[in-house]
Amino acid sequence: MASDGSPTRADPGKRYRGLLVDFGGVLTSDVFTSFEAFCEAEGLEPETVREKFRADPSGRELLFGLELGTVPEAEFEARFAELLGVSASGLIERLFAGMEPDQEMIEAVRAARRAGVRTGMVSNSWGHGRYDQDLLPELFDGLVISAREGIRKPDPEIYRLGAERVGLAPDECVFVDDLPGNLKPARELGMATVHHRGAASTVPELERLLGVELEG
Repeated sequence: MASDGSPTRADPGKRYRGLLVDFGGVLTSDVFTSFEAFCEAEGLEPETVREKFRADPSGRELLFGLELGTVPEAEFEARFAELLGVSASGLIERLFAGMEPDQEMIEAVRAARRAGVRTGMVSNSWGHGRYDQDLLPELFDGLVISAREGIRKPDPEIYRLGAERVGLAPDECVFVDDLPGNLKPARELGMATVHHRGAASTVPELERLLGVELEG
């Protein structure tokens, strides 16, 4: 079973050569907790942002467009602010204000690369410039950022591209994401998958799959 409780094609005795990880919610603290903090600060119900993205067709359209790079940030902020009934000024920054780097996961990726594992990031982006441009080259051999490629998770092509960017076949890679829905296409390509709930469970699972020590 995959660590999200779903069937996986991962060979229990196999040692994988590549590690592909999501950014927000894996290398950072929980995205939805940040959204809830935003809602509290703005006087909204805690689940308002989540529900706009999950169930409101206009909200979903804006999210997908932003992640695909077809909706500019300024347009997203203006239109999504109208849906929420809040100010558009700095909206994306305000949505992510409660999100912090997850140093344990960052160090685990760094350790994996140091041990010879090929590492890559596969991220549904909220604009091109919202990543630590100094950190990424330290951590990754390859990057797939949705707005740059015009594809987003869970499109299977984005996982194929992630494996290609690190020079491996999909079935040589482990993929880590905090959203279970993003794991299924990776499994169907033959990747081992890890549903990230926190470094305490993810790091030991990666050590098992990769056959390397990730904690000092």
